[in-house]
Amino acid sequence: MAKSKKKKPAVEDQRNKVVATNRKARHDYLIEDTVEAGLALMGTEVKSLRMGRATLTDGYANERDGELWLEGVHIPEYLQGTWTNHAARRRRKLLLHRHEIDKLVRKSQEAGHTLVPLQLYFKDGRVKVELALAKGKKQYDKRETLRRQTDEREAQRAMQVRLKRGG
Repeated sequence: MAKSKKKKPAVEDQRNKVVATNRKARHDYLIEDTVEAGLALMGTEVKSLRMGRATLTDGYANERDGELWLEGVHIPEYLQGTWTNHAARRRRKLLLHRHEIDKLVRKSQEAGHTLVPLQLYFKDGRVKVELALAKGKKQYDKRETLRRQTDEREAQRAMQVRLKRGG
């Protein structure tokens, strides 16, 4: 008799939960490299993130005094917070090893490169951000990407229709 697998408890789902994604970044930038970084946050920020509230659209990372900082990310105030609540758009420190910081800073100083957050998520109960080294796309590159995606989507639909008809 085969053993049935038990479902993982809801706590596991909470521990590896995506809070926010930056879909606009994949449209506006050519992603060259990604790295996972931790975030130094206040308690009310973590509670607000656990409620699934954050916006990465205007976010970017830059270097100050040998450290990387995440700016422009909007984590709204915690609704049940008191006077200890956080500022919604404050600068947040990224937690990376020194060699990773040096590598990212060196590459981001090349012409046209920037550090953009792609995803904000919980991993084993800790808040992580997927940071991308990206190069800005030109307008014609964006149009070409959209055209290619549309063509692929139409080809997939045509294949599905053909399979449904039986040949």
